[in-house]
Amino acid sequence: MSGIARSGHPTLGHTGSGYATLGYLGPSGTFAEEAAVEFDPTAELLPCPSIPAVAEAVAAGQANAGVVPIENSLEGAVTFTADLLIHDSDLSIHDELVLSIHHNLIVAPGTSLEDISVVYSHPQALAQCAKYLHRRLPNAKLVASLSTSGAVESLTSRPSAGPGAAAVGTLRAAQIYGANILERSIEDNPNNETRFVVLTSEDHEPTGDDKTSLAFTFDQDAPGLLHTVLAHVLDEGINMAKIESRPNKLKLGRYYFLLDLDGHRLDARVARALDKIGETVTTLKVFGSYPRYKPQ
Repeated sequence: MSGIARSGHPTLGHTGSGYATLGYLGPSGTFAEEAAVEFDPTAELLPCPSIPAVAEAVAAGQANAGVVPIENSLEGAVTFTADLLIHDSDLSIHDELVLSIHHNLIVAPGTSLEDISVVYSHPQALAQCAKYLHRRLPNAKLVASLSTSGAVESLTSRPSAGPGAAAVGTLRAAQIYGANILERSIEDNPNNETRFVVLTSEDHEPTGDDKTSLAFTFDQDAPGLLHTVLAHVLDEGINMAKIESRPNKLKLGRYYFLLDLDGHRLDARVARALDKIGETVTTLKVFGSYPRYKPQ
């Protein structure tokens, strides 16, 4: 198992300080940057080109911690982060925070709504604004970009984007790249939130109101295996906050199961449940225990 050592870091809340450098999914102007600033407004920010690159920066000591998205209230799990934690990283979750997501229709100066023939953005942002875009720009072509910020940057830095181009992005991205905001908060669902996790070399010490994230898999397929694991959680009276699955990347129909449990891995009940789960499954990986996010 990984991610189960007691943290040597100071106890931090979602707006704590103590990290000199925070890596995040860049470029500047993304929601990940907003989350990094909310978590630690005093830290130097290091934009990274991908979620794995954020983890690599932390592992290499280029950043003290990394902020990555893990779940969206509308689109579900961020699979890049889930797969990173399962297969490709020994970093632990040290904190979580939740950011309200507001999308905006952004254009280069001089562009009006009637001019727009193509809209660029990250696929999740386009999906989260699908009804709005269909209603307001029914004939516009929707084109995927690597990030919301990159889509906004293209409006002013690449003439090839054309006078009929628009982007869905953040207010900060519009400010950074000198673009204009035509319409604000265009997301279809006002309850759009993204959960981010902060990755470090160790997880968080107990606070009394914590969560523990883990993943496990079975080499064999037999009736009742998953039920047995969940029974271990139930027997200890632990609330299960989330369950989902990801392919194990080895064989069709075989999965890793991911659980979020209430409580810290050092709490007696959680520790007993983890021991029982470890005896039941083939592979168990504890991503870490961390304070439950509390909005201010």
